[in-house]
Amino acid sequence: MTERAFWTEGEDRPSRWLITCDHATNRVPDWIGGGSLGIAPEDMARHIAYDVGAAGLASRLAALMDASAIFSDFSRLVIDPNRGEDDPTLLMRLYDGTVIPANKNADAAERQRRLERLHRPYHAALGRLADGHPARCICAVHSFTPQLRGRPMRPWQVGILYSWQDIRLGPPLVQACRQAGWITGENQPYDGHLEGDSIDRHALRQGRPNVLIEVRNDLIADQSGQAEWAARLAPVIAATLAATGL
Repeated sequence: MTERAFWTEGEDRPSRWLITCDHATNRVPDWIGGGSLGIAPEDMARHIAYDVGAAGLASRLAALMDASAIFSDFSRLVIDPNRGEDDPTLLMRLYDGTVIPANKNADAAERQRRLERLHRPYHAALGRLADGHPARCICAVHSFTPQLRGRPMRPWQVGILYSWQDIRLGPPLVQACRQAGWITGENQPYDGHLEGDSIDRHALRQGRPNVLIEVRNDLIADQSGQAEWAARLAPVIAATLAATGL
């Protein structure tokens, strides 16, 4: 049986940029609980299952930047493609107050099955696309919820994440976003370095310029918001890279 773990757009586009969307959908394959993780539909529609609005934003951003793009096609709760294979949060059992029944008792064999059918094919394709340009730059697109349960509201419109191992592009992009008038978090709402994550695996280890962009999901929940933020971000990203001379 062939399982679609990802899809791509614009593989023949000439830009050095590759746009990635690790948490594009909330799809659960039918071979896992008949297509259900055992949680309510309203939970599957939340940020815990996928990055709301990120796929639409990434698609529009890639088109504007004439860049290739790759999208995962399985929920982060099935197995998280933005985690290394040995990360303890690869299969989340509890996320933002919701217990994930299908993961609660998942054993090593089930973990291996999800790796082989979903996680590894996605990263194989991402790696192939990353190798497709000699001067490849990677921009990972994510979204974040305005508020975790029981936590304060998050004030940022945009978060620019980067690793301390490569500060060539992230800090200048933070400043460019702030100059554009956006409330911008620097390595907020998450730290930008996570060993084994997609940026580490496909950019840091190869010395490729990279950045991870988080947009607050209420700003990109519909197509108009996605188009608006893609149009805002694309020229700022391009100008920042050009200014660095990378």
